[in-house]
Amino acid sequence: MAAPRLICGVDEAGRGPLAGPVFAAAVVFHPGKRAPKGIEDSKLLSARQRERLAGVIKARSLVWAVAWASVEEIDALNILQASLLAMRRAVVSLGVAPDEVLLDGSHCPQLPFPARAVVDGDAKVKVISAASILAKTARDAEMQRLHQRFPQYGFDEHKGYPTPEHLKALRRHGVCEAYRRSFAPVRELLER
Repeated sequence: MAAPRLICGVDEAGRGPLAGPVFAAAVVFHPGKRAPKGIEDSKLLSARQRERLAGVIKARSLVWAVAWASVEEIDALNILQASLLAMRRAVVSLGVAPDEVLLDGSHCPQLPFPARAVVDGDAKVKVISAASILAKTARDAEMQRLHQRFPQYGFDEHKGYPTPEHLKALRRHGVCEAYRRSFAPVRELLER
């Protein structure tokens, strides 16, 4: 009998914000076991549900990893390439060789394993949904840390996304080191 296949799910969080790193997570469930109950695309879950499920996923997965690309890497490479870099870092840090890597979206990073991009994978494939939850909770925790350092921007509320309140705070307080200088609203402020 063939050994069960190790399928790795990968997703990222934080492509759209003006500030903070982009995070990615990779998850491999125990082969032959059902996914933990309640796992869905992280965008459909409350912060409390994501936090609870992140603990369950970490406890019940064969392996998992979280990685990121820094603001400096985002500015140097562009957000798509930085997202792919974070995804690659997460997968190669797992410590196991998956038989296949399934990534949310339409792009695959260079990986030493067979990989396939799945559009809307975070909604269709449970192991990608699990990765989306780990990536989102890790990024939200980082934005809380940035809020402690730079409370004037409100990173704890908007997580770096360009909300009207955030843009107002950015204009009022200027650009700190947490910002992605290549993103238009930040770049335009710096060019003034």
